[in-house]
Amino acid sequence: MRIFEILTQKGLITQAQLDEAARLQKSQRIRLDQAILQLGFLSERKLLKAIGEHLNIEVVNLTDLKIDPEIIRALPPKLVYRKHLMPIARRNHTLDVATSDPFELYAFDDIRLVTGLAIRPVLAPKDEIEKLIKIHYGVGGDTVDEMVGADGLELVTENAESSDDLLEMAQEASVIKLVNEIIVEAVNERASDIHIEPYEHELSIRYRIDGVLQEASVPPQIHRFQAAIISRLKILSNLNIAERRVPQDGRIKFQVGGRQIDVRVSVIPMLFGEGIVMRLLDKANVLYTLPQLGMEEDTFADFKGLIDRPHGIILVTGPTGSGKTTTLYAALNAIVGPEIKVLTVEDPVEYHLEGVNQIPVDSHVGMTFERGLRAILRHDPDVVMIGEIRDLETARAAIQASLTGHLVLSTLHTNDAASAPTRLIDMGIEPYLVSSTLIGSMAQRLVRRICSKCKEPFTPPLNTLPKDLNAKSGDVFYRGAGCESCRNIGFRGRSGIYELMLMKDEIADLIIRRAPVYEIVQVAQRNGLRLLREDGWLKVRKGATTPDEVVKCTAV
Repeated sequence: MRIFEILTQKGLITQAQLDEAARLQKSQRIRLDQAILQLGFLSERKLLKAIGEHLNIEVVNLTDLKIDPEIIRALPPKLVYRKHLMPIARRNHTLDVATSDPFELYAFDDIRLVTGLAIRPVLAPKDEIEKLIKIHYGVGGDTVDEMVGADGLELVTENAESSDDLLEMAQEASVIKLVNEIIVEAVNERASDIHIEPYEHELSIRYRIDGVLQEASVPPQIHRFQAAIISRLKILSNLNIAERRVPQDGRIKFQVGGRQIDVRVSVIPMLFGEGIVMRLLDKANVLYTLPQLGMEEDTFADFKGLIDRPHGIILVTGPTGSGKTTTLYAALNAIVGPEIKVLTVEDPVEYHLEGVNQIPVDSHVGMTFERGLRAILRHDPDVVMIGEIRDLETARAAIQASLTGHLVLSTLHTNDAASAPTRLIDMGIEPYLVSSTLIGSMAQRLVRRICSKCKEPFTPPLNTLPKDLNAKSGDVFYRGAGCESCRNIGFRGRSGIYELMLMKDEIADLIIRRAPVYEIVQVAQRNGLRLLREDGWLKVRKGATTPDEVVKCTAV
């Protein structure tokens, strides 16, 4: 009996689906199993299980599999990448090799010749095999392997490289492929930044995922191609590859899987070469709606009430990387409409918002925040967003815009909501102007979300929990055990915790009297202010994050 007739007998697919797959097989000249997968009639694991039962080949689960390094060294990266095979275990003179294609018999013959061992094939889905290959052989391992053995690619020392040498090396097909693989892997792993750092005997590549730097799996030989990789990135960023003594900044735009990615590139000379940090700006990952930000219902209602006001200043505060710009963009998305004109002044414009007029700051030509803000007020806006209030001139312009009937949204670097009015006063704004124009300030932080795939309950000892969590004996909390989906970290994605202070008469009086921040906090708490840490505990109680995450990003 033919193997694919067994699929219909077992009820895994219908005869009509099998016939449709056969037509696709004929038109595209592919195998029938590939046609079935392409049409989505069956998951790859179910199909492999049926094939495995028929051919008497074991189907294995590669998730969390620990592999002996000696087994990894048994096969050259070039063969592993080309044939999409993964050696996973050895028993005496037999090597277990995982494949997603049991019909590729020549591949097993090649492995027998290379290793001199008997080969026992096992089946696993293609994505599981590729993930293991990247972990153990590194991103671009096959490319690096080819480059190491390439006769035409001559390696020279950093000091001996001329700009012509660098240009030639950077345009090698293998270098282009390697750089592309590093960037694509970062996008697939949801990284916000790529850090390329040169050391004396290695080139470190790390991805910042959910706010935490994690080592990228790259082959150790990659440091030999440091100059070529950096030169390739500088060419893509339209930077001067011959200049290696001063910092340079550039941008790259490219598409990955239909998603447009904007990359900000910063190059800085270091002791053992140039270090590069690339900020990946993925429009699909940042344009949230207000309900998606993770605010509690009362905070959401209050913040929505603020952005619906006709005039006043709203400040979002927090350190770099705390999601302030994302919150402002979500607010603008909630406001924008055919009857509202929205103008922004940003440095730089990170994402393009539909229906919003965005102006980039360019200090080289004198286009500052203050100058841009004064100019756009003549364009009759209803709502103005300032990327950041950095100095007295910008603060004065924001105050003036608010006094003349505009709603102004901006960010400020303070640790909590109550410090925002004090910071404006410290800049030189009169207290009475701050109290009359500031309608609300919101501090925020980002905490990592527990991975939904490996989330599990646990009851920690009371003495390991912060006292202000007010936990009782037997209280159940949640954590991530670690799985393939979250790179065994236990977290996947982030959520905001918020501290929103509304301007009340009592608080306005304190601001006019230049009262210290702790007094403003006390009065604000009496008026309903929930501190960042308290908002974090609500998320802990709901099982969204862990106590350690809240402690890490909030002060007592």
